[in-house]
Amino acid sequence: MGLIILDRDGVINEDSDHFIKNADEWVPIPGSIDAIATLSQHGFTLVVASNQSGLGRNLFDLDDLEAMHSKMRQLVENAGGLISGIFYCPHHPDDNCQCRKPKPGLLDAIEEEFQCSVNGQILIGDNLKDLQLARSRSCIPILVKTGKGLSTLQKTEKSDEWKDLLVFSNLAEAANYLLRGKETKR
Repeated sequence: MGLIILDRDGVINEDSDHFIKNADEWVPIPGSIDAIATLSQHGFTLVVASNQSGLGRNLFDLDDLEAMHSKMRQLVENAGGLISGIFYCPHHPDDNCQCRKPKPGLLDAIEEEFQCSVNGQILIGDNLKDLQLARSRSCIPILVKTGKGLSTLQKTEKSDEWKDLLVFSNLAEAANYLLRGKETKR
């Protein structure tokens, strides 16, 4: 199974330091919806793994989050694709839970839901926590420059640990790269 794990805010939709709190504020990054749909059409299974501490901070409620996710899923479906699962951590950062990235709880939930290993699968994010999560379970980390990606890139450039990191301008560019790789493996 070709699994692609996507962070949400800053990868699929525009991010905000003030949190995305409702479906009206949830605005896709240009090209991201079509990228997800195209990857889905080419046989990849796409899931979202996202820290959503706005719930734990009481900035929005579960109905608001579900409305955002419904909007995201509907846009992808309208474009001919499918998001197979959405996994999120609802906790406040101080809760010390096991599901807040970079801890591996969200990946554990994905493995359980899909009865697979995430080892060797793709994880696309814009934040150092996404990259650390990927490495914690031997996923292939990909950084996009949208959202917090540019500041994350500056942090990773200073470290030998990330010298082989794949970096793309946005999710659409990453998707094109992954699709080219799939074509050459046939």
